[in-house]
Amino acid sequence: MAKKTDNTVSMVDTFKEFKETKNIDRTTLMSVLEDSFRSVIARIYGSDENFKVIVNPDKGDFEIYRNRVVVADGMVEDENKEIELSEAQKIEPDYEVGEDVSEPIDFNRFGRRAILTLRQTLASKILDLEHESQYNKFKDRVGEIVSAEVYQTWKREVLLIDDENNELLLPKTEQISRDNYRKGDSVRAVIYKVTNDNNNPKVYVSRTHPDFLRRLLENEVPEIAEGLITIHNIARLPGERAKIAVESYDDRIDPVGACVGVKGARIHGIVRELCNENLDVINYTTNTKLFIQRALAPAQISSISLNEETKKAEVYLRPEEVSLAIGRNGANIKLASMLTGYTIDVFRDIPEGEEEEDIYLDEFNDEIDQWIIDAIKSIGFDTAKQVINAPREMLINKADLEEETVDHILEILRAEFE
Repeated sequence: MAKKTDNTVSMVDTFKEFKETKNIDRTTLMSVLEDSFRSVIARIYGSDENFKVIVNPDKGDFEIYRNRVVVADGMVEDENKEIELSEAQKIEPDYEVGEDVSEPIDFNRFGRRAILTLRQTLASKILDLEHESQYNKFKDRVGEIVSAEVYQTWKREVLLIDDENNELLLPKTEQISRDNYRKGDSVRAVIYKVTNDNNNPKVYVSRTHPDFLRRLLENEVPEIAEGLITIHNIARLPGERAKIAVESYDDRIDPVGACVGVKGARIHGIVRELCNENLDVINYTTNTKLFIQRALAPAQISSISLNEETKKAEVYLRPEEVSLAIGRNGANIKLASMLTGYTIDVFRDIPEGEEEEDIYLDEFNDEIDQWIIDAIKSIGFDTAKQVINAPREMLINKADLEEETVDHILEILRAEFE
């Protein structure tokens, strides 16, 4: 058995520690250690094919044997594979020409350079094995929610560490706009991508991906986890609003009610996790017109015209319903389009012979700041048409508003009557 120097003991102990922390199986462990020895042996002797390496990583023991063929004195052509008879008989007196000689090799006699090379080779193989292990561990976990702690924050991403000391990356683009992280904060996110470029595995997580909301719903709503309710689609504007289409395969279960819970008990926790993102849960249906109508709620639709080929929908509503259908900053109609897969165009439905009604300014508070509306009302204008018909300079001077602000207001109000 090879005598172990402090360097070799340290090397094997390091490998044993790696095995314990990374849960490497015994077969792989022995194979990597043997390959490391063989790599160095090949450098020293030019080949490792006539060497036998036996390792016991649990005890830190290893043995190396070199096999050579006995030849007559003076007939050695390759000292690594052949041994003179007189030299062989120093090992065992009864050796004869043609027999195989197996002799132990003290690896440490090759000096510090060889031991250093072995440790470097082993470290490299361990690193490769660690990377492969991490990639294999996470590649099949895409779509799974993980909890981790903030370790470091950068401009473009946040580094998270989970309970098993694995590194996870949360890019800025996958963070909710109101997320604000400090070292030590606990974060929940969904694994959405695992890469292994140049054997350098990276695990990316997201809080904006629809699957994050999907998994949160599965955790909070037992009927979804049990398959009694199906989530057909999710549309999100992360941190602002989301629409979820659900369907129940059991007539006794109200899918919307089950997802929301009594007094919103089930949905409230999810809303808090998503930085108060408003969640609209609607009943899915294969009736496209009805599905679009539900997706545009709370607006009440008069009629819908569909083009199946172009996936476009023309939706007609009473004038007072238009702003509800569009929503604040266009969020409602955008999410409805994402959820249904149709491009939705909104039109006012005014019965023939009926003059289009005026609209109170307060109904535009989802598009115009309330303080601006109050400033305009303070000079005597309460409705949209009054503002449109008023002189532009009057709005600028008497309401004390910037020119750009007035132009923006007029654009919004005129669009309402076009």
